[in-house]
Amino acid sequence: MKKILISLLFIASTLALVLVIIPSPIDSVAYQAPTAPPAEGVLTPNTDLLDADLLALGKIDGPEDVAVDLLGRVYGGTQDGKIVRLVEGEPELFVDLTVSGEKKARPLGLHFDQQGNLIVCDAWQGLLSIDPTGTVTVLSTEAEGVPFAFADDLDIASNGIIYFSDASSRFNQPDYALDLLEARPWGRLLAYDPATGKTTVLMHDLYFANGIALSTKEDFVLVNETYRYRIQRYWLSGPKAGTHDLFIDNLPGLPDGVSGNRKGTFWVALATPRKDSVDQMHKTPWLKDLIAKLPPFLWPKPERYGYVLALNEQGEIVRSLHDPQGNHLEMVTSAEEHQGHLYLGSLHNDRIGRLALQ
Repeated sequence: MKKILISLLFIASTLALVLVIIPSPIDSVAYQAPTAPPAEGVLTPNTDLLDADLLALGKIDGPEDVAVDLLGRVYGGTQDGKIVRLVEGEPELFVDLTVSGEKKARPLGLHFDQQGNLIVCDAWQGLLSIDPTGTVTVLSTEAEGVPFAFADDLDIASNGIIYFSDASSRFNQPDYALDLLEARPWGRLLAYDPATGKTTVLMHDLYFANGIALSTKEDFVLVNETYRYRIQRYWLSGPKAGTHDLFIDNLPGLPDGVSGNRKGTFWVALATPRKDSVDQMHKTPWLKDLIAKLPPFLWPKPERYGYVLALNEQGEIVRSLHDPQGNHLEMVTSAEEHQGHLYLGSLHNDRIGRLALQ
C-alpha cells in the first residue's frame, strides 16, 4: 500500500509540474461579469419549448442554424460538413462542403437570398453561396487582410448586402471555448456587397461576434456578443448611421443566433443559461490559463437547457421559451420564424425543433 501511495503522489506531482511548465493556449484577461438577472417576470421558467415538434429526430447531427426554402423544405448544416434538407420529413444530402474530405467544413449560419441561393457562413471556408443545383461559390474569406477564422452567422438586406460575423479571428470553431476563457475581443461585424465583391468591416473588437439580424426597416443590424451576454446595434441609416450602441445587456444566458421576423420581433437563441461559477472564474486570469491546459472533459460544462427569448425592436424582452431539463430541446443556437412556426437549431443536437407560434 505504501508503494502505491508513493507512486500516486509521484504521478500527481509530475502532472502538476507539467501543468505549470507547458504553455497555455490562451493569454486570458480578467472580466467582471454583471450579476445575472433573476429568473422572474418575463424570464420565469416555463415548458413552452416542450410543445415543439421534433423534425429528423436522430437523423441529423448538429443543425446549428436552419433555413426554409420556398417549397417548405428545411435545411440544416451538420457536424461533418454537409448541408441536408428535409423532404417529407426525411433528410437528404443537398451539398457536401468537405469535397470528399479534402477540405474542412462546418456550415453554421444559413439564409436564402432573393435569387434562391443558399448563403452560408462556414466556420472554415468563409462566406459561401450555393445555387439550387448545389454548386458552391466562395464569396469572401478575409477583410482588411485578416482571414476569417470563424465565419458564423448572417442576414441579407433587401438590396442584397450580406451582413455577417467572424466570431473570432484567433480561434477556429472547435476551440470556441478557448475564446470564452481568454475573454479578448477577436470578433468582427462585416458586410459583403455582391455588386462589387467587396467585404467591409463595420465593427472590430467584438467579444465572440455571433448572431446577425436586420430590423424591420433595415435601419440597423444586430450582432450578438456571446461571451459578454449582450447584443450590439449598428446603425445603417438615419442620423446615427455608421455608429453603434448597446441594444441589450446582461442577458440571462449566452446569446448565440438571433433572427428578425421583419414584423418587430427578434428571436434570440440562448445556447445555455449563465453559470455563476464561470462568471467568478473570469476574475482570475491565471486560473483560466491553467484550465485551458486541461483536457476539455475537465472544463466547465454548459447546463442542459432549452432557452429562447423574444425581443422587440426597442431591446425589451417580451417573451421567453424554456425547456428546463433540456431533454426535448437543449443548446438552442438558432431560432428562425417562418409562416407561423419557429424553427430551432442546435450545435450538438440530433433534431430540429418546430414550434407553432400563437
